[in-house]
Amino acid sequence: MKSPIVDLRSDTVTRPSPAMRARMAAAPVGDDVMREDPTVNELEARSARMLGKEAALFIVSGTMGNQLAAASQTHPGDEIVCERHSHIFRWEVGALAALWGLQTASLEGSRGVLTAGQVSDAVRWMDDIHVPRTALVCLESTHNYGGGKIFPLDEIRRIARVARRAKARMHLDGARMLNACVASGVKPAELARPFDTVTFCLSKGLGAPVGSVLAGDGATIERARRIRKRLGGGWRQAGILAAAGLYALENNVERLAEDHARARRLAEMLASIDGVECRVGEVETNILFFSTGSESRDGELERHLAARGVLVEGGGHFEGIRAVTHLDVDDAGIERCAGEVKRFTRPRARAA
Repeated sequence: MKSPIVDLRSDTVTRPSPAMRARMAAAPVGDDVMREDPTVNELEARSARMLGKEAALFIVSGTMGNQLAAASQTHPGDEIVCERHSHIFRWEVGALAALWGLQTASLEGSRGVLTAGQVSDAVRWMDDIHVPRTALVCLESTHNYGGGKIFPLDEIRRIARVARRAKARMHLDGARMLNACVASGVKPAELARPFDTVTFCLSKGLGAPVGSVLAGDGATIERARRIRKRLGGGWRQAGILAAAGLYALENNVERLAEDHARARRLAEMLASIDGVECRVGEVETNILFFSTGSESRDGELERHLAARGVLVEGGGHFEGIRAVTHLDVDDAGIERCAGEVKRFTRPRARAA
């Protein structure tokens, strides 16, 4: 019997459970563009309460959420401050410039984390018609490229004070913010408080098949709703999908701790293998990086794993190989991954 695939490429590969599918099938629905879908309305209200915000908007993806946040809080020609490896800057197809006429001041962080001093240095303080206006500061937590790094709340608060002095708004790309909350013990509303807008994904570790939420003050969310429609993002009977999001919030948040524990355990096993580098101390949530120290050999290892039913992601997207734990990966899966990595390194060890 063929072994099941162990898919560690991303937590976006999670599949809805039978119980989630049953909730979706039974969901009452209506036309969401007319604001008549009761399940969507419930998801939005619940999300807004969880984050301590006035309103929320159910959307197709985190990328859409980031772009709606940018579009609803800026004007063409404005500047956004962000970290240079952040999703909104690196992985959203240049949408800030292509769609909204925005430019970015992208800063080099430490595993994705910026300091208030860096942000202060980047802000356009002078009131001069020759320079763009700093309109928005965008932070990301957990930080994908930073290996699931949690952005320290104290530093977020310091950055928010800088932004307020500069009359700029704050946006959190919180695609995995609930991972950060579970790992740190910080409540979602507390993490969200310094920000004017916040996104979080339902379709990653929470296991829903699609969807994200954008939350903020009522006026901003109304602008975002209008822009969503302009982009063709108006849902109709979207309650079927919103029901999956509600199930995820009710059942899959606290269990994120299991993913974090498995990521750390996998990192420990990989770090113990001769010829493999993995910084165990940097594993804070469900993302880890490891490497053989050679880009070409990392590629060989990635192919070796894929041929044996263990999928990871490298190939130039990251420095090394990324593995992401999630609800579809159990203890046997991470042991199989570590075992196959060890098998890959053994021939070279003998030859030496």
